[in-house]
Amino acid sequence: MSTPDQRGQMTLVGFMQAGNVTVYSGSWRYPSAEHSFLDLDYYARIAQTLERGKFDLVFFDDRLAMPSVFGNSAHEAVRYGARPVKLDLTAVLGGIAGATSKIGLGATYSTTYYSPYHVARTFATLDHLSGGRAAWNVVTSVNDSEAQNFGVREHLGHDERYERAHEFLEAVYQLWDSWSDDALILDRESGEFAKADAVREINHSGTWFDVRGPLTVPRTPQGRPPILQAGSSGRGRQFAADWADLVFTADPGIDVAKKHYADQKELIATSGRDPEAVRMLPMAYVVVGETEQIATEKEELFLNSYVHPRASLALLSEVLNYDFGQHDLDDVVGQEMLDASSGIRGLAEGVRQHLGRNDLTVRDLAAHRATLLQGPRFVGTADQVAEQMSTWFTERACDGFVLAATHLPGAFEEFVRLVVPKLQERGIFRTEYQGRTLRDHLGLARPVRG
Repeated sequence: MSTPDQRGQMTLVGFMQAGNVTVYSGSWRYPSAEHSFLDLDYYARIAQTLERGKFDLVFFDDRLAMPSVFGNSAHEAVRYGARPVKLDLTAVLGGIAGATSKIGLGATYSTTYYSPYHVARTFATLDHLSGGRAAWNVVTSVNDSEAQNFGVREHLGHDERYERAHEFLEAVYQLWDSWSDDALILDRESGEFAKADAVREINHSGTWFDVRGPLTVPRTPQGRPPILQAGSSGRGRQFAADWADLVFTADPGIDVAKKHYADQKELIATSGRDPEAVRMLPMAYVVVGETEQIATEKEELFLNSYVHPRASLALLSEVLNYDFGQHDLDDVVGQEMLDASSGIRGLAEGVRQHLGRNDLTVRDLAAHRATLLQGPRFVGTADQVAEQMSTWFTERACDGFVLAATHLPGAFEEFVRLVVPKLQERGIFRTEYQGRTLRDHLGLARPVRG
């Protein structure tokens, strides 16, 4: 049996989408999946389940458009339920904040379609109202469907997007620090509300943004909400090294993950930050059963029974910003296709490693993105799943996991009921929360202003 090392305990994040499916696009078809995705109580109950399981964080991915790159239409996404529904996360997380007390609350906000002031105020507000549990997932959007909803005519180049995002975070950090921790006085007798010299304009003037400030929200319980990031390119990995507290990855096997882990930790150290304070978290699926046979039968259902091929292509086109409607499923992935998108090249390389062959087809790429092939997949009884997860953790392939559900709410309920106790028995996962804020859960110090 694997034993814990000196890093302490693994981090667990519940991956969510405020819509009709999980990352797994066939999740809505599973017999026990609930279809209450338009009810706030649905999200509150899932977050409460994860909180009972002592998860660090429930995190919501987001897109600002229906998948409509495929065939230049959202028709197939709507028809087959390929993530056509995306609710506004502000309202969803506000409801969850009131229904929980400890679990962290994370949301995706784009540096392309929002302004630094808007993002700073949104997450500062959430951090206050949740008692210090907010986290921001930073993305640099480059999707045509989203652009057409926000009037963006031409996307920036890859490196320019990250340069803009770097300045975006600089401005947001300055806004979060525009109030000192002791600025509020609230003296009824004197009538003095706050120290005027403790609240400052930031007067940020840069290449991309001019922001005066100060923020209309006092400094928050966490000082600054933790940053999540999932960049996989060289520039994306550098951005994560500079800024991220949690780094999401998609390494399918333990050997690839161990190399990525070591490389990213070295990059973080080179950036002048403590690599042990930054968590590397691959997205993983868990399929657990009362017996190994039950688990493998469930896995086979998820792999082959619930994802429609055209739903797969609609999502693949959206993620890679490339219209796969011009190809048949059995078309070979050739050089022209690889040159059309850096995302296609990266995905194809990952699929090649996973399948162990070079002659990939469009069907292979679509299946990889739409079923359970994106990251590690832990299948078996509760003891077997806990042992597999423990091996990844103790061998430094990761610092924990972002768990994506095969179906909701059942997948998280089964994991909390069956697997969490086994991880706790191994001493690699908490039995109680220590502290109240998300930074407390993650063992991160509250940053000093400025």
